Amino acid sequence: MNAIPGAQAGTLPVDVEMMRESTSRLIGPDTASLEGEKLAWLTSLMRGHIQLIIPEIEQAAGKLPEDDVPRYCALACIGEARAKLRTTADAGPHRAAAHARKLARSLMALCDHYEALTGVAMCLVCDKPIRDGEDSVPYSQVSSSGGAACAGRIHAQCSRIGRRRRR
Repeated sequence: MNAIPGAQAGTLPVDVEMMRESTSRLIGPDTASLEGEKLAWLTSLMRGHIQLIIPEIEQAAGKLPEDDVPRYCALACIGEARAKLRTTADAGPHRAAAHARKLARSLMALCDHYEALTGVAMCLVCDKPIRDGEDSVPYSQVSSSGGAACAGRIHAQCSRIGRRRRR
């Protein structure tokens, strides 16, 4: 059996890419009509993903000094996520969907902290990980709102595509 880079004995690495794809089912553009069994399944999926990623973030944060700001922020995010896990949706389909979206946004934040603490580089164009050995190039973009910059790396093949606009 081949070892997976970054994985500890007996564990598999967290599949952040799949978790992010799962959240898009709840916070994407075509989610207004989610209800019933599909909404219940997606809510359970978000809960499961959150429960899987929290220990991984805690482990990564535990390797940092107690006064480290990224450690503190990640642990605060975990506290918020645990609070959301303890709550349930109020009656009604709109409230159930709102609760599921809160879980999805919390999972997205946890994924961000996991990537930051473990050194995973994400392509700023396609939002997929840049794996070891993949060609990538530096990328920076000045926003039109007064000079704030978005800097990082992108896959070499994504350099011809450009950054997707978020709405």
